[in-house]
Amino acid sequence: MNAATDIPSVTLNNGVEIPQVGLGVFQVPDNGTQACVETALELGYRHIDTAAAYGNEEGVGAAVRATGVPREDIFVTTKLRNGDQGYESALSAFENSRKALGLDVVDLYLIHWPVPARDLYVETWRAFEKLLADGAVRAIGVSNFLPEHLDRLVSESDVAPAVNQVELHPTFRQPATVERSRAHGIVPEAYSPLGQGADLEAPAVVRIADELGVTPGQVVLRWQVQHGVVLIPKSVNPERMATNIDLFSFSLTDAQMADIDALHSLEGRIGADPATASFTQFRS
Repeated sequence: MNAATDIPSVTLNNGVEIPQVGLGVFQVPDNGTQACVETALELGYRHIDTAAAYGNEEGVGAAVRATGVPREDIFVTTKLRNGDQGYESALSAFENSRKALGLDVVDLYLIHWPVPARDLYVETWRAFEKLLADGAVRAIGVSNFLPEHLDRLVSESDVAPAVNQVELHPTFRQPATVERSRAHGIVPEAYSPLGQGADLEAPAVVRIADELGVTPGQVVLRWQVQHGVVLIPKSVNPERMATNIDLFSFSLTDAQMADIDALHSLEGRIGADPATASFTQFRS
C-alpha cells in the first residue's frame, strides 16, 4: 500500500485539507533539496514545508515538477521572512517565493515569526488576506505566534489564521499556545517534533518503543498524531523518512500518552523565544 494513502488529512478552518504528516526541509541545502523531496514523494509524502529563509524553495519546486505526482495532490507550505514584514514588502516577497517555487498557487503561506518589536504582523496579515482573496494561496497562517499575538491578530483581522506552526515536542509542549490556537479554530503544527533528537533518549520514550516494537522516533511522532497536531519531521535519510510516516499501524494507550505528556518542561525550548526574536532572516 502506498504510504500516502495511510496519512490522514486535517481540515483547516477554511475547508482546505492538509496532510497530517509532512516533510520539513529546514537546513537542507538547496543543491540537495530536490533529491530529498523527490525521495519523500516517492515514499508517499504529500506535504512539504519550506520557507524563504531556508534558501531552498527552488529545490522544492523542482522536485514537485519532476515527480509524477499530480500537483493537486502535493501540499506545499512556505513562509515570509521577518525582514519582509509590512504590507507591500510581504506582497513582493510572496511573488519572489512563488517564482522560486515555480508554482502558480501556494497551498499555505505563513508569517514566520511575529517579531513584536517591529509591530508589523497585523499589517503583514492584511497582505496575506489579499493573497488569499486573490487565490494566490489556498490558506494562510502564522508560525511561532504566542497566545497574545494570536489574540491580537484575530481581534484586528477579518480572517483567522488556519495554522500556527510552533516548536512542539514532548519536553516542550507549549500547552497554553496550543490551547489558545485551538480556541481560535487554528490548527497547531509542530516543527522540531522530535526535539531535534534529544527527546528520543527519554526513558519513557525508549520503554514505550520497546513495548510496541517500534522506534523511539515513531513513538514521539505517534504521540503528536494522537494529540491531533500536524507535524513536519525533517530528515534526508530515506530509511528514516519512511519510518517517520509509518505511524498508523500502531497506537499509544492513554497511559503511554500520559507518560510522554509528563516529560514537558518549561525549560525545554530549543529555538528562539517568539516574544523577543527580532532577526531579519536575511543572508549576508
